[in-house]
Amino acid sequence: MTTDDARAAIRVLIADDQPLLRHSLALLVGAAPDLAIAGEAATGHEAVSLARDLRPDVILMDIRMPGGDGIEATRTIAADATLSGCRVLVLSMFELDEYVYGALRAGASGFLLKDARPDQLLDAIRRTHAGESMFAPTILTRLIEHYVSRPTASPRGLDILTKREAEVLTLVARGLSNDDIADTLTISIKTVKTHIGNLLAKLHARDRAQLVIAAYEHGLIAPA
Repeated sequence: MTTDDARAAIRVLIADDQPLLRHSLALLVGAAPDLAIAGEAATGHEAVSLARDLRPDVILMDIRMPGGDGIEATRTIAADATLSGCRVLVLSMFELDEYVYGALRAGASGFLLKDARPDQLLDAIRRTHAGESMFAPTILTRLIEHYVSRPTASPRGLDILTKREAEVLTLVARGLSNDDIADTLTISIKTVKTHIGNLLAKLHARDRAQLVIAAYEHGLIAPA
């Protein structure tokens, strides 16, 4: 990889307390021509420290780690204005509800399970860096089950959205990429990005993951 390529590559910080898994992830990520390893952390506190020092584009964050867990580390990173360009993708062995909701509310941009295929993980890193959100299918199912089991929230707060923005928000919550949304609504990618930018501003959301939560909380997604 040339110097210019290295600058253009998506820089990834791996945070996991298992050395073997960190090494395996580093080999996988480092082998991708458009990705580069920025560093490795073994604890939550170390993940925060390295994020501030290295300014990676994406952090692969484990949940259960010593020295501050991944959820607390994610919350700290998401709250740091100097790290606004850094996205957290949670990679966990567990799909327990408390972990999923905790990670997303802390500011994670996506949640994958460690049994994901290598190509799914690499795609998730790229999508996360591009401002999209990536969720394991079972995680989306859990989100739907969680929110539809509760009384539907008042739509107050969504009345400021245009009809098209509400349609885009619904598709974002269903896990569609920008390309998929453009195809579904027969609009350009540029228009999709404009709508998403408007949604982020109007709903005071940090990223697409928070848009997903807003869609579920306001009943835009119905059970299958």
